[in-house]
Amino acid sequence: MTGSPPTPSDIAFSPAVKAVQTAKGSRRLYAEGRPWPDRVTPDLADFIARQTSFFLGTASAGGQPYIQHRGGPPGFLRVLSDRRLGLADFAGNRQYITLGNLSENPRAFIFLIDYVMQRRVKLWGTAQIVEGDEALLDVLRVPDTKGRAERALLFDIETWDVNCPQHIPQRFEAADVAAALAARDARIAELETQLADLRRAAGPAPG
Repeated sequence: MTGSPPTPSDIAFSPAVKAVQTAKGSRRLYAEGRPWPDRVTPDLADFIARQTSFFLGTASAGGQPYIQHRGGPPGFLRVLSDRRLGLADFAGNRQYITLGNLSENPRAFIFLIDYVMQRRVKLWGTAQIVEGDEALLDVLRVPDTKGRAERALLFDIETWDVNCPQHIPQRFEAADVAAALAARDARIAELETQLADLRRAAGPAPG
């Protein structure tokens, strides 16, 4: 007798994870829940296009994990197809831990979090480094990005999932806050001018 066929969520839910879920009482919830997607949907593509940072997880062949933060203007993480993401890899601190990990273990993980919308997305897959492909870098470069693109990083999606917004603090980009405050101050100045004009038109108050 064979078990049920593998599903995309099995990438995250190993036998050990399923055993803990069973012991803690949540296995049925996930076993009977919605299937996890394995391709980029329009909603996910829109979410990715608006992000200015994400976290990339890799591990050495021996299993030593490493998390690296990547940041840039909106669109720096590109959707190249319904299964592939890519970004230009810029010069950094020259530790090359991610590059070393991927040279011996292609398994990778992307964690995206939007503090404004209080939403987070987890993507499992594999990643590879592409050196010396200027045509690919031209596709991945984002205008006005600071730094020198040295290589490309491609991420192939195997599955992804969306976390609930619970416990995500709501935070806003400094530029967005500054723009909102500038708009508020401009509106206040406009209203003060209108009030002053109305007072002049009404003339002096009776004594």
